[in-house]
Amino acid sequence: MAISLFLGTTHFAPAIADESQTGLPVEDLTITSGETVHRFQVEIAATDEQRSMGLMFREEMAPDRGMLFLFETEGQRYFWMKNTPLPLDIIYISATGTIVSIAADTKPFSLDTIPSDGPSQFVLEINAGLSAKLGVKPGDKVSSPSMGAE
Repeated sequence: MAISLFLGTTHFAPAIADESQTGLPVEDLTITSGETVHRFQVEIAATDEQRSMGLMFREEMAPDRGMLFLFETEGQRYFWMKNTPLPLDIIYISATGTIVSIAADTKPFSLDTIPSDGPSQFVLEINAGLSAKLGVKPGDKVSSPSMGAE
């Protein structure tokens, strides 16, 4: 998955071995788009180290899986695809659970920054193209236990 640069907010990624992150907590997450509810199981990246590693080095992910990045406060977010071979959709979510913006079909291994189009407290990464396929768009609602809503 993409990795958060945390520009102006926290640290840059530490030197990490070439292996993907495992053992993160997993929880159910829903995206409500109009009358349709999409269900995912997501890994939770809640610490600086977990967020920095993200989905690096992952080569595949099931269509109903993803990673949810939790931040303590709402703010502008910047992600990148360093060491991430899996193309992703990066979904930026406000503190109230509303999708702020979607960076669709991100380019694997890119060092280009991918900013949110507004303040976000949560970031969801899913397989590239899935947002469009499901009709997920800005304004839709996202909820999970870690976001304070189920």
